[in-house]
Amino acid sequence: MDADIDQLRPTYGATETAEKPVCDMESNGSDQVIQELGRPKNSSTSSAAAVPKGSETEHIDSNKSTEENKKLDSSVIPDDFKCPISLELMRDPVIVATGQTYERSYIQRWIDCGNTTCPKTQQKLENLKLTPNYALRSLISQWCTKHNIEQPTAITNGRIKKSDGSFRDVSGDIAAIEAIVQKLSSRSVEERRAAVAEIRSLSKRSTDNRILIAEAGAIPILVNLLTCEDNQTQEHAVTSILNLSIFDNNKGLIMLAGAVPSIVQILRSGSMEARENAAATIFSLSLVDENKIIIGASGAITALVELLEHGSPRGRKDAATALFNLCIYQGNKGRAVRAGIIASLLKMLTDASSGMIDEALTILSVLAGHHDAKVAIVKASTIPVLIDLLRTGLPRNKENAAAILLCLCKRDPDNLACLSRLGAVIPLSELARNGTERAKRKATSLLEHLRKSQQQVPQQQHH
Repeated sequence: MDADIDQLRPTYGATETAEKPVCDMESNGSDQVIQELGRPKNSSTSSAAAVPKGSETEHIDSNKSTEENKKLDSSVIPDDFKCPISLELMRDPVIVATGQTYERSYIQRWIDCGNTTCPKTQQKLENLKLTPNYALRSLISQWCTKHNIEQPTAITNGRIKKSDGSFRDVSGDIAAIEAIVQKLSSRSVEERRAAVAEIRSLSKRSTDNRILIAEAGAIPILVNLLTCEDNQTQEHAVTSILNLSIFDNNKGLIMLAGAVPSIVQILRSGSMEARENAAATIFSLSLVDENKIIIGASGAITALVELLEHGSPRGRKDAATALFNLCIYQGNKGRAVRAGIIASLLKMLTDASSGMIDEALTILSVLAGHHDAKVAIVKASTIPVLIDLLRTGLPRNKENAAAILLCLCKRDPDNLACLSRLGAVIPLSELARNGTERAKRKATSLLEHLRKSQQQVPQQQHH
């Protein structure tokens, strides 16, 4: 691994909780929280700008992807011009047996993975023939011309489009990569291991390589290698998939190839390096909101909580980031609670040497609004720990602690009484005067709830 990996890791800061379910998230809902972890606010799924923690990528290709997408963002793409799989403007539309149209590379990968149904209709394909949709291609071309938009081009006649609009000849690269991809299926363990190590290295270097490797059909083969008995091959395969996932289009291909169950198995029983990179891959894939649901249902959360508690320092960081991202989706919060995440987070809060206080508070801030999580947090005697952080924590820790306490205590007389009994009024008053703007709001609101609660007690006693 490169020495500069940590520079690419998201940093934890104060967060607002995201309560909306994935399917109903507003653009600001999850972005505000993810932005605190290093993801740009206006990039709902852009992993080029938010490289996964464990990624070996030496630099972030955000400028490139921004320039390529700027023109498309300025115009609303008609739904009929988008591939149903990638939801992106099609450059080579083809028709399948059911009459549905897809981008050729995406539907071809779908078929290559052994699927014989139409992704959109779920009908069985009577044949696997792909017929070019010239009429639609012409309409897309006319639309692009009208809106002064160049048609999206990944690879055309051995050339790949650069961010400045020019093209680079990659025909030699294509041939070399295709030769390496063929070796991934070799019967020789040594040859397979060498080939996947080379794919790992190439996928680390550039976006162009990530495109070319995927176009060469490597992803389904790499997914098969995730279950390889050779530890080195498995480590190289999961890290290759991590690096490939940085390019947004590849996320869909990785999901279509059925990678998640094998990634989860590595999380459970792989080498520590493989587990670290499996967790980082889960984080990368979960940047797409729909994937949060699929990953959450796969058993990944239990495996991530285990890594959070017993992993290496880096593995724990990777697990925390993946869990935070998954728990933005409401349906995954209960899964995390049932997996025992609250006890793990409390240990992180009370062990300063763990270096995980920021991560623990960030995850708790997302969970605290969920009923089951709230019950578990209170039952674990977390409130005294949070009050202590109000007194002694860093400004961002105080801010998150106040936000969590507000979630736990508003409209809850028992928890408010506990706050008062444990002497929270003094540190809350201090925070309301001298905290960050958000901390002041949370502390002031908590103090108001405490005041109202104390006013109600004498009235109840009087009656």
